[in-house]
Amino acid sequence: MRLLPQAEEIRTIATSFGYTTAYRFGPPAPEPILLLSGRQASTPMWRANVESLREIGTVWSIDSIGEPGASAQTKAMSSPCDQAAWVDEAIAQLGVERVHLLGVSIGGWLAAQCAIHRRERLASTVLLDPAMTFAPVTWKMVAVSLGSVLPGMPQPIRHRLLSWISGGVAVDDDIPEARLIASGMRDFQQHQPRPTLASADDLMAITTPVLAIIAGASIVHNPDRAAKRARMIPTAQVEIWPGRSHAINGEAPDALTARIAEFLGSR
Repeated sequence: MRLLPQAEEIRTIATSFGYTTAYRFGPPAPEPILLLSGRQASTPMWRANVESLREIGTVWSIDSIGEPGASAQTKAMSSPCDQAAWVDEAIAQLGVERVHLLGVSIGGWLAAQCAIHRRERLASTVLLDPAMTFAPVTWKMVAVSLGSVLPGMPQPIRHRLLSWISGGVAVDDDIPEARLIASGMRDFQQHQPRPTLASADDLMAITTPVLAIIAGASIVHNPDRAAKRARMIPTAQVEIWPGRSHAINGEAPDALTARIAEFLGSR
């Protein structure tokens, strides 16, 4: 967190499913960008993005309930609707009118569930290579997931798994985000329902403006298949970014900010 810009406000928020911490970067605003992190991660994973995103608008980030971070789950979640509910309750306490929800990986899945089940507080939704949203996970991602939860897994192997997700880039303890996620893999036990693919009817019923950016080199899913199904959303702009891995938010922060600014400006 010390490597991120200084937060102007840090707020503890109570929801029906537990407590979370919200961080505001920038002045109060009626329609800020709200970040949802990926699996086994929290707000610090956005280190590469907060500064540039703050140039186009106020940014809030919340640590997801049920993931490692500054949150505490106190009640079981049994469905995607439950998971969307805690996000909606958190947004209601930020003192904003609506938010532009920006999620990466499983945070993208969560953002999509909000667009399906709790859309009233959403101005728009940006999905960065969302996992288990438009296409099933590949065997490669299953292998990574299984390897990440095996007890006693040596740290170098955890880093190798993270490198696989990140397009082969070397990953070690010198990278703070890698230490963060590897610690989540090693030390955190999740108790959440397994993410499920949204039905065709659910996707076609989304009315919130959506920007879906699919990483062309992602191992999480088949990018072409994911993009094809994402286009079922009537309000969606769908793009495949060639050569980008599942770690797209860290690989192309400036390009993402420029595209998001364009998307928000076109609404």
